[in-house]
Amino acid sequence: MHRCAVDVGGTFIDFVLLDEETGEVVVEKQPARRETLVDEFLAGMERLPVTPSELDLLFHGTTVGINAVLQERGARVGLVTTAGFRDVLALGRGSRPELYNVLYRPPTPLVPRYLRREVPERLAGDGSVLVPLDLEVLDREVDLLVAEGVEAVAICFLHAYLDPRHEQQAAGRIRERHPSLAVTASHEVATEWREFERTSTAVLNAYVQPLMGRYLGELGERLSAAGFEHPLALMQSNGGVISADRAAERPIRTLESGPAGGVIGCLALARALGYENVICADVGGTSYDVALIDGGRILETTETEVGGRPVVGPVIDIVSIGAGGGSVAWIDDLGAARVGPQSAGASPGPACFGLGGTEPTVTDCHLILGRLDAESFLGGRMRLDAAAAEKALQTRIAGPLGLDLDEAAAGVLAIAQTNMVFAIRAVTVERGLDPREFVVFSYGGGGGLFAAAVAEELEVPEVLVPRTPANFSAWGILTSDYREDVAETKVRPLDESSVGETASGLRRLADEAAANLERYGFAEGQVERLFRADIRYAGQDHAITIPLEPAWLDDHSALLAGARQRFAAAHVQLYGHGTLDPPLELVTSRARAVGHIKRPSVSEAATSQGAAARGVRQVFFDAHGRLDTQVHDRETFASASGPAIVEEWATTVVVPPGWTANTDRLGNLLLRREG
Repeated sequence: MHRCAVDVGGTFIDFVLLDEETGEVVVEKQPARRETLVDEFLAGMERLPVTPSELDLLFHGTTVGINAVLQERGARVGLVTTAGFRDVLALGRGSRPELYNVLYRPPTPLVPRYLRREVPERLAGDGSVLVPLDLEVLDREVDLLVAEGVEAVAICFLHAYLDPRHEQQAAGRIRERHPSLAVTASHEVATEWREFERTSTAVLNAYVQPLMGRYLGELGERLSAAGFEHPLALMQSNGGVISADRAAERPIRTLESGPAGGVIGCLALARALGYENVICADVGGTSYDVALIDGGRILETTETEVGGRPVVGPVIDIVSIGAGGGSVAWIDDLGAARVGPQSAGASPGPACFGLGGTEPTVTDCHLILGRLDAESFLGGRMRLDAAAAEKALQTRIAGPLGLDLDEAAAGVLAIAQTNMVFAIRAVTVERGLDPREFVVFSYGGGGGLFAAAVAEELEVPEVLVPRTPANFSAWGILTSDYREDVAETKVRPLDESSVGETASGLRRLADEAAANLERYGFAEGQVERLFRADIRYAGQDHAITIPLEPAWLDDHSALLAGARQRFAAAHVQLYGHGTLDPPLELVTSRARAVGHIKRPSVSEAATSQGAAARGVRQVFFDAHGRLDTQVHDRETFASASGPAIVEEWATTVVVPPGWTANTDRLGNLLLRREG
């Protein structure tokens, strides 16, 4: 009766173990070194008070896929596409995403042109066959790719989202003739239109498929040898889990799995506390990830970008920037200080880790300003080297800019903080939402260090720092359900003439998604079905995705009226105008099947009477300089007014002057502005 979640981040691996009988939760951390990742995973498991053989569920959030894409260290990939379309991957949309940046250059295609091969085949816009697939040419082109040393092949044929017959034939042929190749057909990972986005998604999946397959294969074997007898499940970008076998086939679905776990945890915690509007802010070792819960719903998107490359498919709408604890401070060619996106990671890590790092990082600056305790970092497992941090900052930032150490460190943190504020504004203000109407949930190893300062600038009145915030994303993964998403692009009017077809199509997609959950043992009655649709005004190019109530499928009038009202409201929020009158078009229908697992309860915390501060130290605060600051233990903390520091074994919470901190009934820290 134990379940465990493991979240592999850029700097640390986080573990959360739940005893389902007693409700006891155990958290652990382990360095995340890419070269020995499986070894570190197993070493962290050995720290837990149970063996792998005693686990009933093991859920895993991973950064293996996204790191391979961002660092461009994936497989050598070949692309097979419709004759005349080999350059889709390079042409993209033909526009500059950064309109006023004359120096903008799109990312280089992951498949060089000579490995993008054309074969004769063609479907019409209605899915009918214009040119049959030429298998002889296919064989010749794939043999050429194999001779060039490709490890994986992506297939993307024109209009395959309408009818995948040619892609199915090609994939079957390649797998039969070259069983060692990893093969991705676009219809397997992206059942929606737009050639560039589908091609990009298929190529990215193929790019990380061999690496993910090897990683999960080795991890599965090592876990099995250690006694784990149940299937390993992987966290997806959509907030649900899938089996490791399916994740190895479609690793594109796991690119945002770590940050997604934190957002799922925020939703569970928000429901327990009665919050409807939440800004989810995760400060990790390499990144700052922001998502939104609006009106009790997690905001999702149907397309995202990773390393400037589009990915089609349902994902939690997460904005990520390079502003974590390991983010490096540096001076650009114009002499201005910058922070990130490059990170020191776990190895060599920040200079203060004493592992060979020489670049000043955000963590080094927190240590210099007195916000971190060099002796108690990670519960005393790691002693921080303040002298190394000071040397790195003096050499790279303070000296060149003519600043003292406090000024330089505070400046670095101010830059990182400003970047975080812009990330939050991107998911609120730029979408017609007022951040002052939200509460910030700040978590991750560095969440408490920035929580109040970021909220202050956004005028957010309240911040919540959950229990064990450094492991909160892993706890969120622990609360996740199995999910399968299915989508179908078929443009048609959304009116009385087509509403019956729309409803029946949504039911068919839901049946397909539910059937995919049968492999995990979920019976029909255990599966929840959810629906969404991409809708636009007739004549528009892009659509807005809106949720549909399942009951509407049995009442066509309610479906038409409800969809129209929700679309118009979303249009007003996003663009400032919208009306109920113009004709609408349905572009893509979406269905989700959710296989619910038993949710761990959010337990009440033991009431603390509030022990006295265990010490006082000098901490630097902007506009105040260094102040005598009381230091409290989180386990015995009840309340305090700033300036104050609240420490636990894996994180630190800063309460600036003008703020108060209190412990709620669930053991969370609530930070509020005074007055």
